[in-house]
Amino acid sequence: MTQSLPKLLTFDEFIEWYPNDGKRYELRNGVIFEMPPPNGEHEKVVGFIARKLTVEFDRLDLPYTIPKTTLVKTPSAESAYSPDVLLLNLDNLSNEPLFQKQSTVSQAASVPLVVEVVSTNWRDDYYNKFADYVRVASRREEMGIPEYWIADYAALGARKFIGNPKQPTIFVCNLVDGEYQMTPFQGNAVIKSPTFPQLNLTAQQIFDAAK
Repeated sequence: MTQSLPKLLTFDEFIEWYPNDGKRYELRNGVIFEMPPPNGEHEKVVGFIARKLTVEFDRLDLPYTIPKTTLVKTPSAESAYSPDVLLLNLDNLSNEPLFQKQSTVSQAASVPLVVEVVSTNWRDDYYNKFADYVRVASRREEMGIPEYWIADYAALGARKFIGNPKQPTIFVCNLVDGEYQMTPFQGNAVIKSPTFPQLNLTAQQIFDAAK
């Protein structure tokens, strides 16, 4: 007997299904994934990064905010992610057709920067989300988020990314000509952010936030 494969969902079907049960879910290539509860170290790193970015955009009086549960939908509508830290440009939200009712954005102009703090499912951050945040969905159409951080504070990623022996690493992925250029930061190296060039923050400060 042949077992039928589960039906792949569209974004609209995912949103219609999304339960109000206090849990977080993502749509990945049409498949629903429940987000595992984060551990305390992970949450401390997320909170620290969000606080540092908030202080910086407030200092510069930029029209940004960091929401709690906004989704980022890919142009293909096959995936919708809930980033650990999502920087939103308030000035572009009026152009987002799904934001008011579904708290969802899909335009690069709405997302100057997104951060994923690596957990045990590290492949999602290094591969799937890395591709989808910039992925070409069709000719001349792409997600195009200009800056993407991968905060691997626990050194969970592959050795080809973070060295052998593995070292805690922050990657700043900067969009250049349709591709992300990954720059690693370790130890006391000052993070170079295209969005916040005056940000005074070292990789080690982020790692120490987990303690």
